[in-house]
This record gives sequence, C-alpha cells and structure tokens, in this order.
Amino acid sequence: MVSEDRLERNAILAALPGDELARLSGSLELVDARVREQVYEPGGAIPEVYFPLASVFSMVGMADERVRVEVATVGREGMVGLPVFLGAASTPHAAFCQVGGAAAKTTAHNLRQVLADGGALHQALGRYTQATMVQIAQNVVCNSTHATAQRAARWLLTTRDRIDADKFELTQNFLSQMLGVRRQTTSDVARQLQTDGLIRYSRGIVTITDAPGLEQAACSCYRIVRAEFDLITGSA
Repeated sequence: MVSEDRLERNAILAALPGDELARLSGSLELVDARVREQVYEPGGAIPEVYFPLASVFSMVGMADERVRVEVATVGREGMVGLPVFLGAASTPHAAFCQVGGAAAKTTAHNLRQVLADGGALHQALGRYTQATMVQIAQNVVCNSTHATAQRAARWLLTTRDRIDADKFELTQNFLSQMLGVRRQTTSDVARQLQTDGLIRYSRGIVTITDAPGLEQAACSCYRIVRAEFDLITGSA
C-alpha cells in the first residue's frame, strides 16, 4: 500500500476523506512512469488509470498514423484514463508519459468499484472532467489563433505547473510533435526564448529561468486554463 502522505501530492486523491482514500489506496501501486510509456492507444482498451504524483502525461489526437497533436496534459492535478470514469471502454485518443516520474496506478475495474459507492472520488473526477473540457476546448482556440512562440511558452508553463518544478526533460522533436509544427520552427522558438533569458536549454533538459517573463510571452490561454485547474488544486 502506498503511503497516504505521498498519494496526497495528487489533487484528486488529496480531495478524498480518509476512509475513501484508504479504500482506494489498497488497490494502488506506486510506479515510476517512463518517458514515452503508453497508457492506452486509439481504439484500444483502457486497462489501468494513473494518478500522477511527479510525472506528466499527454493526451494526443491522431491526424493520421504518423501525426499526433497534443490535446491535453495530465499531471498531479488529475487522472490519466478519464474515459473510464465517463463509462467508455475505449477512446480514439492516445495517452503516454511526457515527463517521467512517480505515479500511482490501479486497474479500471478497481476504480469502477470505488466509484460505484458514489462519494468524494466521483465528485472530484466530475470537477476534473469540467477542467479538462476547458483545457481541450481552449487548446483548439490556441492552436488555430496563436503564434507558435506563444503556444510554446504556454506549453512550457503548463508542464511546469503539472510537476511543480522549473526543470524537466524535453527534446525538440517531442515539443514539435506536441505543437504540431516542424522541428526547425521549434528550434527557432526555443533559441529565441533562450536569447530572451526566459529558459535555458541544453542536452534535452529545459530550465525555466524567468517564469513571470515566460507568462508574458505566452498567450491568454495559459491563464484561462490554469484558473480552471486552480479550482481543483485549491490554488485559486
């Protein structure tokens, strides 16, 4: 059994009263999620759900077999495998780990058993569903109206919020895929952000050196989505 103190790093689990958290934690397994580790594939079953503790996962939409574009991220504020909560057996999207780190996982079957009793978990996941819908909708607006540099700044800040750290792994190929742009475009944007003193990037590791400045460089979508998730984490 994972210690409750560690589980409460995740906002969904932290919202549960002691007895409900204990019931769920009995089926939770602490894992070290690895970068690119797949949670579920388009059209496939969702056998397990993850509650990130210090990791970040990407939900991606498929333009075709080769092109994947991120539609939402999941960190310590949420749960990977939301379709299970919504009663779906599968989804046309994929989910995989984007920043490695600790997570607590359980089977979809065990989650459904705890949800069957109603209670705080059902309410917390309901609020999280609303925030995720806002994130996905805002990403549609962002991808169609804002410049790549603004979107990149938003993505970096969102990842920072998800793990509560200024430093994390990131390859330019990966960021290009998440933003749906060419690698050269991403390279130009990263170079400019570094020149402006907002980030430091070396050997696949990005460090945010000026978070307020990076927020000024980001589009308003970052603040809109963050405000929604702050209601879950109690940061509002």
